[in-house]
Amino acid sequence: METAACAVGRLAPDGPWIGFAPTLDDGYALVVGGPVSGTAAAGPDDLLSLAVAYFEEALSAPPDELAATHADIGALVRHLVVHEEDAERRRRLSEAVDAVDDGLAADVVVSRLDRCLREEEEPLARLLRRAREIVPA
Repeated sequence: METAACAVGRLAPDGPWIGFAPTLDDGYALVVGGPVSGTAAAGPDDLLSLAVAYFEEALSAPPDELAATHADIGALVRHLVVHEEDAERRRRLSEAVDAVDDGLAADVVVSRLDRCLREEEEPLARLLRRAREIVPA
């Protein structure tokens, strides 16, 4: 990995955190950190789920030293725009980037991010499932 991971939040109040980190191949990894940690390749819906969780404040607060910033989340969604091949989805992702960059209300940003998800799985449920796949209990 090129840089340190950004944590979006903790999966439980004093539990492991979940976040993301850029990879050397111009992608992102989904990262679970704590006493037991691990990484896995992150798909677009994983990254969008992290962005939704960030704006919904759906997880417990992440470690301060690793906490993702608004700019980190903006870069994450911009990455998705650049790599999206479907024109309609790229347009929706661009609208989500605009909402993040313009500092619109969290519910507006979440609504725009939700429209970009391909799968029906709720973002928080997806993150919890993916975290269990990365670091089995």
